[in-house]
Amino acid sequence: MKRKSISYAKWGYIFLIPFFVVYIIFSLYPLFQTFYYSFTDYVKDQGSIGGGWTRQAVEVTPTFCGFDNYSTIFTSGSDLLQSFWNTIIMWIVGFIPQIVISLILAVWFTDLRLKIKAQGFFKAVIYLPNVIMASAFAFLFYSLFSRGGAIYDLIKVPLLESVWGSRGVVGLINFILWYGNTTILLMAAIMGVDTSLYESAQIDGATSSQTFWKITIPLIKPIMSYVLVTSLIGGLQMYDVPALLTKDMGSPNGKLKTVVMIIQANKQGDIGKASALCVIIFIVSAIIGLALMFASADHDGKKKKKKRG
Repeated sequence: MKRKSISYAKWGYIFLIPFFVVYIIFSLYPLFQTFYYSFTDYVKDQGSIGGGWTRQAVEVTPTFCGFDNYSTIFTSGSDLLQSFWNTIIMWIVGFIPQIVISLILAVWFTDLRLKIKAQGFFKAVIYLPNVIMASAFAFLFYSLFSRGGAIYDLIKVPLLESVWGSRGVVGLINFILWYGNTTILLMAAIMGVDTSLYESAQIDGATSSQTFWKITIPLIKPIMSYVLVTSLIGGLQMYDVPALLTKDMGSPNGKLKTVVMIIQANKQGDIGKASALCVIIFIVSAIIGLALMFASADHDGKKKKKKRG
């Protein structure tokens, strides 16, 4: 008698249902709603004075206005463009030391010849800042670098009152928050490299620097591309650190004002314009992400495979 085979594939789909339900409700639907509101004239007056609600909110029914919100954003001055460059600059200031230090630490911890002791302790210490809220770091650094703070009393330089000083503080906070996570990712990538390649390189007389640049870097390129793209997308959404350091003012001279800070300033009033700004960030992030992924792809390897085929 032939037994009927049991298929367990359906249970995989059943267990995926909760994920898709949550994703559709809390991610996909708000995304479509944001796109819809970006093409509407939707102003909601919350009536806030001094941070509190003083009168009943007045809500206007959204009316379709086409691309008016987008044209207003790009023709109302250079505020959006300036905030975009502010965001990019502060991301670069934090990302360059982040990727350099993380790469050095990842190589050290994965090099068996160094025989580093208490690696588990050091890895935990490196990753620990990643579990602390960015707002806590912002308040801490504000109290340290503002006038009367411990660092200010030590160096006598008002860093938070200068453009590059304040940008440097924001970059330092972002570096401390994320270099541990980047180190773990790069360590995982390096540990996935075939050790026989390093052994062959040593037999051939390759130096440590040659091994690093000719073997390690090319083989962990996909993970480095992932780190770059995800970090850039997160950088474009930068808000809490510069907002808390400048009390939502983006001072000095508006050089710390980010795109998300403009969105937050409009979300309680001009929802249509705030939605248009969100869509612009979404499109810019997608374009930059795809461009970086394409630039970092192994085109030479694909051409060689085609020739062999």
